[in-house]
Amino acid sequence: MHCIFDQCKAAVTILKFGHMSSDLLAYGASDGTLTVCTVSDPPKVIKLLNGHSKDVTDFDFSSNNQYIASSSMDKTVRVWELTKGDCIRVIYGVSSQLCIRFHPVNNNFLSVGNANKEITVFNFSTGRIIKKLVVDSEVTSMDHDHTGQLLFCGDAQGCIYSISMESHSGALSRSHRHRTTGKRKCPVTTVQYRSFSLLAGGPVLLTCTQDGNLSFFSVALEIQGYLTFRCSLKLAPRVHSIRASFCPLLSLEKGEYIVAGSEDSNVYFYDLAKPKHSCVNKLQGHRFPVVAVAWNHGENLLASSDLYGIVIVWKRAKTS
Repeated sequence: MHCIFDQCKAAVTILKFGHMSSDLLAYGASDGTLTVCTVSDPPKVIKLLNGHSKDVTDFDFSSNNQYIASSSMDKTVRVWELTKGDCIRVIYGVSSQLCIRFHPVNNNFLSVGNANKEITVFNFSTGRIIKKLVVDSEVTSMDHDHTGQLLFCGDAQGCIYSISMESHSGALSRSHRHRTTGKRKCPVTTVQYRSFSLLAGGPVLLTCTQDGNLSFFSVALEIQGYLTFRCSLKLAPRVHSIRASFCPLLSLEKGEYIVAGSEDSNVYFYDLAKPKHSCVNKLQGHRFPVVAVAWNHGENLLASSDLYGIVIVWKRAKTS
């Protein structure tokens, strides 16, 4: 255990390290606050971003880590400038804003998924809508590929969409839809892209649904992000939205490691290459359901957060 942040008074439902950053960490809570910290010695809170009146559902750092864009149940998107901690733009919507990403190549584009079944591309500088695309249900999670030409979205019915995006104009077009298996249609809580996996021999996508289904797909970039199902792992069904994450560097040696929170207050590591004995490690330290996990850039620090508002940063043991 590297450090603990315990000043938050509400459930911390989303957390992320800055791009290419080992020590910049931010987390969003159900009371509408965003907290920005440094985890280098001594760990401390740098900025508290107040403005949202309801739950922060998601946020993303700009590529230079100078800005954070956040989405909320209060139907707004807010853009924050981090050196001063000021909110420099508020974009008002008509429904809850559920997920958000900066474009990885053109940081002037912000993609937002909402409860009105829309994916909207905003101009970061002006706040104006550039493009809009309607899908079949509430857009609950999203991630870009590394080129910015694809956007992967998950919805409240368990569908995954591969959406082509034009990097200059922001134009969106629906390429493919993949229905996750299962009788119950469950919201997709995690959509995470990775540019290379040894197990798949190319780019991959990780998805997690609220009923505890972790799914792993190969991504065909040359066919507009067509997904091929590789394997899945059935975890215990969840009452809460619990997120999962790849472990890219751990998976470079062997296996395909995934880390996820759980309602029994532990953080679990799974190896998708071992379907029968998939759980390879667990971290104990939280006392409440763990709902979010995130690695830093060097993957030597893992952050996890729980429903009581506790954030724990774990340091990876050095292997000799």
